[in-house]
Amino acid sequence: MITQAWFDLRILLRNGEQLLLTIVIPVALLIGVTLIPAIPLTAPAGAGRLPEALGGVITVAIIASAFTSLAIGVGFDRRSGALVMLATTPLSRVSILGARVITALIVTALQVTLLCATATVLGWRPEWSAMALAPIALVGTGCFAALGFALGGAVRAEATLAIANAVFLVLVVAGGATFPATVLPDAVQPVVSVLPSSALGDLLRWSTGYPDATGLAIDGALLAIWGLVGTLVARRTFAWR
Repeated sequence: MITQAWFDLRILLRNGEQLLLTIVIPVALLIGVTLIPAIPLTAPAGAGRLPEALGGVITVAIIASAFTSLAIGVGFDRRSGALVMLATTPLSRVSILGARVITALIVTALQVTLLCATATVLGWRPEWSAMALAPIALVGTGCFAALGFALGGAVRAEATLAIANAVFLVLVVAGGATFPATVLPDAVQPVVSVLPSSALGDLLRWSTGYPDATGLAIDGALLAIWGLVGTLVARRTFAWR
């Protein structure tokens, strides 16, 4: 399973589109969110908004790698028959999917490291809450990977491509990922606040030093519930071709 994960990782890192989605866009987004005052965060532009910006952009990066990239990859591997061919190897079906999760975790670790390094250059200084960043990112990756399997394993490849990208854009712009749900219009806040993107964003913003620590237990519960729902849906609907 680990060997297969490294194989999947090498394929992903050779794909320019995937690198753009998982590496280039999050780094550019962090710089833009930090420096552009028109982007609606609670702090003014500059180093003072880095804790809020960093937590949000890490959320975007996790969604990109654990949900969007994974769902699209699974969808097209189903269409080409690659998943069925892998099932003829000594890998079990659980191991094949487990390798995809390991790949997503490695990519997430690279993303978090690169984003934290970029934020440090921009002036971010971690607080004690940063010790929770890695466990939160791990749980968030598992949650969105389950949702990615649920989508990529049940929908045709072309539809998966369109849906995964559309969902990614919605969550980035208005899903509580890039910035807290509290900066959105009052009418949509109740809906956005129960999305997994908002729950993960709130937890990660707290871990990177954002002072708003209200509702963290609820956010953790929401993330677990979404991950469980994704897992149950994937178990019932996942098709290998």
